[in-house]
Amino acid sequence: MVNMLDPVGLNSVEELAYRLLIAAVEADRTELREHSGIGDERLAEALRSMEAKGLVREVTPGRYAAVAPDIALGAPLLRRQQALDWARRSLEELTEEYRANARRRDASQLVEVLPNRAAMRERLLHLQDNAREEVLGFCLAAPVAMTADENDAEPAALARGVAYRVIYERALLEEAGMQADVAQAIKLGERARAIPRLPVRLTIADREIALLTLVAHPGISEPTAALIRGGTLMEAMLALFESQWERAIPLSVMDGGLSLETAPCPLDPDDLYLLSLLVAGVPDKSIATQLGLSQRTVQRRVAGLMEAAGVQTRMQLAWHAAREGWLRPGV
Repeated sequence: MVNMLDPVGLNSVEELAYRLLIAAVEADRTELREHSGIGDERLAEALRSMEAKGLVREVTPGRYAAVAPDIALGAPLLRRQQALDWARRSLEELTEEYRANARRRDASQLVEVLPNRAAMRERLLHLQDNAREEVLGFCLAAPVAMTADENDAEPAALARGVAYRVIYERALLEEAGMQADVAQAIKLGERARAIPRLPVRLTIADREIALLTLVAHPGISEPTAALIRGGTLMEAMLALFESQWERAIPLSVMDGGLSLETAPCPLDPDDLYLLSLLVAGVPDKSIATQLGLSQRTVQRRVAGLMEAAGVQTRMQLAWHAAREGWLRPGV
């Protein structure tokens, strides 16, 4: 028989006797011996031990009754749980101290290379399964480790209270079935945003450990990634995520579908005027004359507009401005 109550201090003989008393409400030693098959001496010892632990009481000489389990076992179980919690916290503190000291001596403790898709997938799931507070992520088009519908670790993490903030590349949202997957994640509690283009694939757990894809060429070659633990590299990854989060447009679920929320225009009036001239087809030289700037300054400011929009060409900038409603009537 498996001893289920060993964690609260009962041996197998005591547990058997206690269960018999719970079933019978009251019983004397003879009845207990007959139903349990426990020898008289061992039974007597078990009853004395159980009485000392507050599990049973002697109602009449030689006759015993069980004390209610929640009263008899609740307090010991709570004390054991508290002790385990303290031990777990101490273990986490010691582990972090060990890793911090090891990182100063060995760079491999700071960055670990994951050589293939299988290793990346395993680590991505492990990061989420062990996350305590928050998971941050960049999701690019053409996933290399696993697809959104394969990520069964996220729903479980969200269910236990882990916060998710995820930025999706626009091209990924155009892939078949992706919008439905993202909408479902948002319904479960994920905070999601979209952006035209993301620089890297990235997942960060609890601001302590990050998985950064290094090589992800299409084809049969295996992708590689770096597992980053703490240090200035982690600070850089967090700063990169927050900067992209501020630029990205929130996603929400409306009428069962995915919708981009209205985002405020990030351009000031001068940039909007320059953009309106550019979209109207006015040459850079004429724009420079109208604004009282050098042509090089105009080109530099146009490059800044393209960066703000996350695009690479002026045509893409015009399309992005129209789609986002940056060029309102009267501008």
